Amino acid sequence: MDLRVGQGFDVHRLSDDPARPLVLGGVVFEGERGLHGHSDADAVAHAVTDALLGAAGLGDIGTLFPDTDPAFAGADSMALLAEAVRQVRAAGWVPGNVDCTVVLDAPKVAPHRDEMQRRLGAVVGAEVTVKGKRAEQLGSIGRREGIACFAVAIVSRA
Repeated sequence: MDLRVGQGFDVHRLSDDPARPLVLGGVVFEGERGLHGHSDADAVAHAVTDALLGAAGLGDIGTLFPDTDPAFAGADSMALLAEAVRQVRAAGWVPGNVDCTVVLDAPKVAPHRDEMQRRLGAVVGAEVTVKGKRAEQLGSIGRREGIACFAVAIVSRA
Protein backbone atom coordinates (compact mmCIF):
# COMPACT_ATOMS: atom_id res chain seq x y z
CA MET A 1 0.00 0.00 0.00
CA ASP A 2 1.34 3.44 -0.97
CA LEU A 3 1.01 5.79 2.03
CA ARG A 4 2.17 9.38 2.48
CA VAL A 5 2.11 11.75 5.43
CA GLY A 6 1.75 15.52 5.31
CA GLN A 7 2.21 18.16 7.96
CA GLY A 8 0.31 21.44 8.14
CA PHE A 9 0.70 24.54 10.25
CA ASP A 10 -1.11 27.85 10.40
CA VAL A 11 -1.12 30.83 12.71
CA HIS A 12 -3.16 34.03 12.74
CA ARG A 13 -3.12 37.01 15.03
CA LEU A 14 -6.32 38.18 16.63
CA SER A 15 -8.17 40.90 14.75
CA ASP A 16 -8.96 44.35 16.10
CA ASP A 17 -12.26 44.29 14.16
CA PRO A 18 -15.03 43.62 16.71
CA ALA A 19 -17.35 42.42 13.92
CA ARG A 20 -14.96 39.70 12.72
CA PRO A 21 -16.11 36.26 13.94
CA LEU A 22 -13.77 33.59 15.28
CA VAL A 23 -14.03 30.56 12.98
CA LEU A 24 -12.13 27.36 13.78
CA GLY A 25 -12.75 24.08 11.99
CA GLY A 26 -15.76 25.61 10.27
CA VAL A 27 -17.41 26.46 13.61
CA VAL A 28 -18.15 30.04 14.68
CA PHE A 29 -17.17 30.66 18.30
CA GLU A 30 -19.88 33.14 19.29
CA GLY A 31 -18.79 36.20 21.26
CA GLU A 32 -15.08 35.59 20.68
CA ARG A 33 -12.62 37.90 18.94
CA GLY A 34 -11.90 36.77 15.38
CA LEU A 35 -8.62 36.20 13.60
CA HIS A 36 -6.99 38.56 11.11
CA GLY A 37 -6.54 37.16 7.62
CA HIS A 38 -7.31 37.48 3.92
CA SER A 39 -9.96 34.74 4.08
CA ASP A 40 -12.06 33.95 7.16
CA ALA A 41 -8.71 33.06 8.83
CA ASP A 42 -9.81 29.59 9.98
CA ALA A 43 -6.40 28.40 11.19
CA VAL A 44 -7.65 24.84 11.68
CA ALA A 45 -9.03 24.48 8.15
CA HIS A 46 -5.82 26.06 6.80
CA ALA A 47 -3.55 23.62 8.67
CA VAL A 48 -5.67 20.66 7.52
CA THR A 49 -5.52 21.93 3.94
CA ASP A 50 -1.72 22.20 4.08
CA ALA A 51 -1.36 18.74 5.63
CA LEU A 52 -3.45 17.10 2.89
CA LEU A 53 -1.81 19.03 0.05
CA GLY A 54 1.63 18.23 1.44
CA ALA A 55 0.85 14.53 1.76
CA ALA A 56 -0.27 14.43 -1.86
CA GLY A 57 2.73 16.46 -3.06
CA LEU A 58 0.49 19.29 -4.28
CA GLY A 59 2.14 22.30 -2.67
CA ASP A 60 0.45 24.39 -0.04
CA ILE A 61 -2.55 26.60 0.63
CA GLY A 62 -0.68 29.77 -0.37
CA THR A 63 0.13 28.32 -3.79
CA LEU A 64 -3.44 27.16 -4.42
CA PHE A 65 -5.24 30.14 -2.86
CA PRO A 66 -2.80 33.09 -2.68
CA ASP A 67 -3.61 35.84 -0.21
CA THR A 68 -2.70 38.35 -2.91
CA ASP A 69 -5.69 37.25 -5.01
CA PRO A 70 -8.79 39.38 -4.35
CA ALA A 71 -10.95 36.40 -5.33
CA PHE A 72 -10.12 34.80 -1.97
CA ALA A 73 -10.82 37.88 0.19
CA GLY A 74 -13.18 36.77 2.94
CA ALA A 75 -13.28 33.23 1.53
CA ASP A 76 -14.85 30.39 3.49
CA SER A 77 -11.85 28.25 4.44
CA MET A 78 -13.98 25.11 4.52
CA ALA A 79 -14.77 25.70 0.83
CA LEU A 80 -11.04 26.09 0.17
CA LEU A 81 -10.43 22.83 2.06
CA ALA A 82 -13.10 21.12 -0.06
CA GLU A 83 -11.32 22.24 -3.24
CA ALA A 84 -7.99 21.01 -1.88
CA VAL A 85 -9.56 17.62 -1.07
CA ARG A 86 -10.97 17.49 -4.60
CA GLN A 87 -7.48 18.07 -6.00
CA VAL A 88 -5.92 15.49 -3.65
CA ARG A 89 -8.46 12.90 -4.85
CA ALA A 90 -7.98 13.93 -8.50
CA ALA A 91 -4.26 13.25 -8.06
CA GLY A 92 -5.09 9.68 -7.05
CA TRP A 93 -4.88 10.01 -3.26
CA VAL A 94 -7.49 9.20 -0.61
CA PRO A 95 -7.36 10.86 2.83
CA GLY A 96 -6.98 8.30 5.63
CA ASN A 97 -7.22 10.55 8.67
CA VAL A 98 -6.16 13.95 9.95
CA ASP A 99 -5.09 14.88 13.48
CA CYS A 100 -5.07 18.54 14.59
CA THR A 101 -3.71 20.36 17.61
CA VAL A 102 -5.04 23.88 18.16
CA VAL A 103 -2.84 26.03 20.40
CA LEU A 104 -4.64 28.85 22.22
CA ASP A 105 -5.11 29.97 25.79
CA ALA A 106 -8.71 31.01 25.17
CA PRO A 107 -11.40 30.21 24.24
CA LYS A 108 -11.71 26.53 25.11
CA VAL A 109 -11.90 24.13 22.17
CA ALA A 110 -13.59 21.27 24.08
CA PRO A 111 -17.18 22.62 23.90
CA HIS A 112 -16.86 22.85 20.09
CA ARG A 113 -14.65 19.82 19.41
CA ASP A 114 -17.36 17.38 18.28
CA GLU A 115 -18.86 19.88 15.85
CA MET A 116 -15.41 20.82 14.48
CA GLN A 117 -14.53 17.16 13.97
CA ARG A 118 -17.89 16.47 12.30
CA ARG A 119 -17.62 19.42 9.91
CA LEU A 120 -13.97 18.83 9.03
CA GLY A 121 -14.54 15.07 8.60
CA ALA A 122 -17.48 15.69 6.29
CA VAL A 123 -15.34 17.86 4.01
CA VAL A 124 -12.23 15.66 4.14
CA GLY A 125 -14.18 12.41 3.76
CA ALA A 126 -12.20 10.79 6.58
CA GLU A 127 -11.87 10.97 10.35
CA VAL A 128 -10.50 14.25 11.69
CA THR A 129 -9.55 14.61 15.34
CA VAL A 130 -9.10 17.97 17.06
CA LYS A 131 -7.31 18.68 20.32
CA GLY A 132 -6.97 21.99 22.14
CA LYS A 133 -3.73 22.80 23.96
CA ARG A 134 -2.84 25.86 26.01
CA ALA A 135 0.38 27.82 25.63
CA GLU A 136 0.33 28.35 29.41
CA GLN A 137 0.78 32.12 29.05
CA LEU A 138 4.06 31.69 27.14
CA GLY A 139 4.80 33.79 24.06
CA SER A 140 2.35 35.56 21.78
CA ILE A 141 -0.14 32.68 21.84
CA GLY A 142 -0.02 32.61 25.64
CA ARG A 143 -0.61 36.36 25.72
CA ARG A 144 -3.76 35.74 23.64
CA GLU A 145 -2.43 37.60 20.61
CA GLY A 146 -3.23 34.79 18.18
CA ILE A 147 -4.05 31.15 17.57
CA ALA A 148 -1.94 28.42 15.95
CA CYS A 149 -2.82 24.99 14.61
CA PHE A 150 -0.74 21.95 13.67
CA ALA A 151 -2.17 19.12 11.55
CA VAL A 152 -0.91 15.78 10.30
CA ALA A 153 -2.64 13.88 7.52
CA ILE A 154 -2.17 10.48 5.96
CA VAL A 155 -3.21 9.66 2.41
CA SER A 156 -3.10 6.44 0.41
CA ARG A 157 -3.21 5.67 -3.29
CA ALA A 158 -6.73 5.27 -4.59
